[in-house]
Amino acid sequence: MDPHILDRLRCPVCGEPLTETTAGTTGALRCPRRHSFDIARQGYVNLLAGRAPHTGDSAEMVAARADFLAAGHYDLICAALAGAAAETVGTAPAHEAGGEAPARGTERALGTYPLVVDAGAGTGRYLGAVLAALPDAVGLALDVSKPALRRAARAHPRAAAALADTWQRLPLADASTAVLLNVFAPRNGPEFHRVLDPAGTLLVVTPAADHLAELVDALDLLRVDPDKAERVAGSLGGHFTPVSSAVHRAELTLARPDVATLVGMGPSAWHTDRAALAARLAALPEPVRVTVAVRLDTLRPR
Repeated sequence: MDPHILDRLRCPVCGEPLTETTAGTTGALRCPRRHSFDIARQGYVNLLAGRAPHTGDSAEMVAARADFLAAGHYDLICAALAGAAAETVGTAPAHEAGGEAPARGTERALGTYPLVVDAGAGTGRYLGAVLAALPDAVGLALDVSKPALRRAARAHPRAAAALADTWQRLPLADASTAVLLNVFAPRNGPEFHRVLDPAGTLLVVTPAADHLAELVDALDLLRVDPDKAERVAGSLGGHFTPVSSAVHRAELTLARPDVATLVGMGPSAWHTDRAALAARLAALPEPVRVTVAVRLDTLRPR
């Protein structure tokens, strides 16, 4: 694992620093108290302390998300996050964008390279976009879904991936993170505050009220909570101060198979009857016009 990332990781059991070993076929991370965490052959490390209460998104959901994002349909989210992160961290390069992280023995200390953490990273698409805009940064994707982490581990040359539950203590040192991303994912205010540098930034993306509005009634999808913004503020307000908030919108023109992929990658996939969805999709006029509307909140630790 990249030393500039490993330097910020902590044992989820005892909180001690971790070092990489060559034990086994793929290696492991180990702390001074001999707690050991295997690195999967797909590249991610399991940093759960015990068993997770849930397994996250299924392989089918992750595959749908990967296909939909790869088509560029949510690139406005990538651009918004990359722009906000660049404003926070700056873009003075220490190495070439998209390239490998600086090698051991360079003149800068390990802890001086900004760490971008995506809590609930999914496939790592958004983390990769932010790292592309921050050529001096390294990144860590955290998720509880193993199918997602298999993709996130390959999302960017300067990123690593770890299995971790956002609701538990994050496997990171205090004040270790420059930018924390949280995109359509659970929010753990106390832990986000603990791991963020006092000068760091939390970027939270949530659906706006009209997100996918054309599909909600037509396909009987889950509705956006009308109190979503207030709930986000309530979950973070005791630990963070709002800096800015902006809604980003775009209209997509999708074929019916793309709409099916969009539904299959999100929370409605857990609650939608496939036969009923197929019948409703067949009734939609093609192409299908869909509004993407998301809110990006920028916050700083109190």
